[in-house]
Amino acid sequence: MKVKVTDELLFDNLLFNVKKPARYLGTEWNSIHKNWDENPVRMVFIYPDLYEVGMSHLGLTILYGLINDRPGMLMERAFAPGPDLEKLLRENNLPLFSLESHRPLIDFDVVGFTLQYEMSYTTILNVLDLAGIPLIASEREINHPLVIGGGPGAANPEPIAPFFDCFLLGDGEEALPEFLTSIDKLKKEGKFNNRKELLTYLAKIPGIYVPSLYDVKYNSEGTVEKVIPLEKNIPERIIKRVVPDLDDIYFPTKPIVPYLDVIHDRIMLEVMRGCSHGCRFCQAGAIYRPVRERDVAVLLRQAQELVRNTGHEEISLTSLSTADYSKVEDLARNLAAAHSEKGVSVSLPSLRVDAFSVRLAESIQKVRKSTLTFAPEAGSQRLRDVINKGVNEEDILTATYEAFKAGWHGIKLYFMLGLPTEKEEDLLGIVDLAERILEQGRKLSRGKKPTVTVNVSSFVPKAQTAFQWEPQDEIEVIKSKQKLLRSKLRKPGLKFNWHEPEVSFIEAVLARGDRRLAPTIMEAWKLGAKLEGWSEFFNFDYWKTAFEKTGIDPAFYANRRRDVKEVFPWEHLDFGVSKKYLKREYQRALDGQITEDCRSGRCIGCGVCSALGVDMVLKGGPQGSAVTD
Repeated sequence: MKVKVTDELLFDNLLFNVKKPARYLGTEWNSIHKNWDENPVRMVFIYPDLYEVGMSHLGLTILYGLINDRPGMLMERAFAPGPDLEKLLRENNLPLFSLESHRPLIDFDVVGFTLQYEMSYTTILNVLDLAGIPLIASEREINHPLVIGGGPGAANPEPIAPFFDCFLLGDGEEALPEFLTSIDKLKKEGKFNNRKELLTYLAKIPGIYVPSLYDVKYNSEGTVEKVIPLEKNIPERIIKRVVPDLDDIYFPTKPIVPYLDVIHDRIMLEVMRGCSHGCRFCQAGAIYRPVRERDVAVLLRQAQELVRNTGHEEISLTSLSTADYSKVEDLARNLAAAHSEKGVSVSLPSLRVDAFSVRLAESIQKVRKSTLTFAPEAGSQRLRDVINKGVNEEDILTATYEAFKAGWHGIKLYFMLGLPTEKEEDLLGIVDLAERILEQGRKLSRGKKPTVTVNVSSFVPKAQTAFQWEPQDEIEVIKSKQKLLRSKLRKPGLKFNWHEPEVSFIEAVLARGDRRLAPTIMEAWKLGAKLEGWSEFFNFDYWKTAFEKTGIDPAFYANRRRDVKEVFPWEHLDFGVSKKYLKREYQRALDGQITEDCRSGRCIGCGVCSALGVDMVLKGGPQGSAVTD
């Protein structure tokens, strides 16, 4: 039995002995503290990483404000503790607590995790263990909280399905209030006392997936035969929830202002949701369709309130493809005019490189310049066509030329290694492109030394994408490709960064895994795996041992090409993009054919709009300028 964390214990003992006590105070500007007794439905939102990462997540900000704005409900926050606080909690037999009320997580009705990254799965188990909540859903009693998950990881949550009671598919603003309202109703009717009945009721809510109510059958060779519901009146396929029009939904204008420096310490203004470019490796571009834009007037009003309520000095226009927003230049220009005199700048995420707009660049550099980031993804035109990147070398060189000319002297380039059909000449194309861009900079940087930074990650095949059938390169192959690039990019002005291939390998195993991986994840956690998004905490030996102990061949999941007729573990989870369309895109990739952006006016037949009953929402007509990725 864990001891309760009192305020006296927290402030006089725990926080006095940790390096960053501000992570755990919960008293930041704009934090919300609702009366526990006056709000019978209580949820804690957990970002399974350190505070500095989690407080940069827009989804947390939105749902925190949305739920706390509703009478009878409250939402508090929790994060993975740093190693110093975890040590104190375990030594003193204390439970992990929420930030606002410092109550144990086990006291809440709902414990919700955002599933942003496969490498957070062991941290989720660590958080549940610190909270005193049984790790396996089937072992929880009626007095335990419901453990739910949402976010991009819900595109294939099967490896962690045994640990969760429910998953929420799609937009949280659409489904979570209905979910919590149902909890309130069941509590008032006294029907919150039978966990099986409770889960069966919740499984009937559109977009809610209860994995314990579905059985998985396997073929003799280890592939999935089918996934079948175990109860009547629950859907065979769970369809994601989607907000039809962003202008009609809640958006927070009084977000929490952290005491600490966090990863993205700025205003996040969501201009649109979804992306229509159709990069074949991109899971977010598939699962967040269709594109829905916000009106400029709405965004200007939200920005004004955000500046007034936070004091931040930067407004980041966020989305999957921000500069693709139909009125991006008007928006950026108006924001700069309204806020630059206050020292508030406007920024964009990494820029696509198909037709970089000088006017857009000039409109966001009113206060300060920063390094510009582009993502060509591949070093040759052939491979860019395979992945449907939709840009050519002339586009890239024109974009970087205009960037240097406009006064930037630092360029970051993002590429992927191990993309389908990749050859050595594609890798050498990365080197050639970086050298040509650097030469541009030397001619245009006006006495300053330009830098070109090449960042490479490893291709990870993801569920619900056109490349979900493709294998990942083996670790040694990736290492040899990294070595080749490292040897070629050792020149003044060029910098080279890469990801550890072992991390990408585990990510690939989990991204296309099934429920048989749950014991492996638990074993890795027992050996010490946690906070694995941080390189200093990742230990590949934990995973190698875990695979051996649980009898799992990780290559079956990461390095195996899937047959086009194979049933995927996530086959019953419907995010709108049809499998027929993805198969067609996969074949077009192998044939080197590109597919148009449906913003051009021609429907590409992905199936999203018809399947979900939601149309693409553009507030200003098609936009042909540069877009971010």
